[in-house]
Amino acid sequence: MSINREKMTDFVQNRTGKCRVLVVGDVMLDKYYYGEVTRISPEAPVPITRVLETAETLGGAANVAHNLALLGCQTSVAGYVGDDYHCQSLLDKFTARGIDYRGVVHTNAPTTTKLRVIGGHQQMLRLDFEETAPVGEPYAIRLLNYIDQRLSEGLDCVALSDYGKGACTEDACRHIIDSCHAHGVPVVVDPKGNHWIKYAEADYITPNLKELNQVLPAPIKNKDEAVAKAANYVMRKFKLKNVIATRSECGLTLVQPDAVEHIPTKSQEVFDVSGAGDTVIAVFSMALAGGIKPADGAYLANLAASVVVAKLGTYAVSREELLAVLQQGD
Repeated sequence: MSINREKMTDFVQNRTGKCRVLVVGDVMLDKYYYGEVTRISPEAPVPITRVLETAETLGGAANVAHNLALLGCQTSVAGYVGDDYHCQSLLDKFTARGIDYRGVVHTNAPTTTKLRVIGGHQQMLRLDFEETAPVGEPYAIRLLNYIDQRLSEGLDCVALSDYGKGACTEDACRHIIDSCHAHGVPVVVDPKGNHWIKYAEADYITPNLKELNQVLPAPIKNKDEAVAKAANYVMRKFKLKNVIATRSECGLTLVQPDAVEHIPTKSQEVFDVSGAGDTVIAVFSMALAGGIKPADGAYLANLAASVVVAKLGTYAVSREELLAVLQQGD
C-alpha cells in the first residue's frame, strides 16, 4: 500500500493533541510480581518465586486510554470500579497521565484486577479479582448519562473496549452506538465473546483471529483470502460497517464494503502479545479522530502494535516510539 510517511509523521508529531477520544469499557488494573525460581516448595510440588520487583499498570479499557494519552490525545475514560485499593491505584495513574476519569462509576463490586507472577520471563500464576455480572441499573444509568454528556460537549471518536467483565452489556452497547451516531461520532469496537449482535451498526470492529473464529460457522486459517471472506460474512451477519482483523505474525487486514487492504507486519521479534489489541484500537481511533484515512490509520495501528509485542506484559506505546518506528519505514 502507498503511505504518505511525511503526512503520517506530521500527524503523530503535531496534531494528535486535537483528537478527542472517549474510551468506554472494562477498566482494570494489571499487577505484576517479578522474581526468580531456584527451588520447589517442600509444602507442595510448586515452584517458590522469590519476588524481586513489583509493578502496576493500566489494563483493559484503561490501557486503551493509556495508549491514547501517551500519544498526546485528549483522552477520557468511562467504566466501573470498586471502592478498594486497586481503584485508588487506577485513579492515581489516570491522574498522572492526564486522563479525564469523570466517567468512572464506583460500584459495590471489586475493581477488576489481574495479578501475574512472573518467574524469569515465564508467567507462572495469574489471580483475577473481578465480578463479571452486569452492574445494577443505577450504576448503568450514571455511566450512560455521562457518555451522553460527553457527546454533547464534543468528541471525535469513541472506543468501546469489551473484556467481558460486565461493562459492555447489550443495552449499553446499543445506547452508546446509537448516541454516537446521533452526534456524528464514529465507534470502534474491540469485541469479546460471540454475541456480536450487540455491536450492530458499529463503524469498525477489531477482532483478532481467535475472536473472529468464535463467530464463524467454521474456523479459518490465517490466510488473506479466508480472512477477507470471513470479515465480509460478519459484516453482513452482525450489521457491521468495517472490520480490522489483527492477525499476529501476518499483520492486519482492513475490510471495507468496497475494498480490502492486507497490511503485513513489521519484522519484529514477538515477545508478548498482551495489550497489542488495546494499542490497535487506540491508534486507529486516534487516526479516525484526526481525520486520517482508514487505510492509513490501520497502517499506523499495525506499526504501533509491532512495538508492543516486543515488550513483556501490558504496554502502552508512546508518541516517541511510534514516530521512531514510523520513520524506520517497512
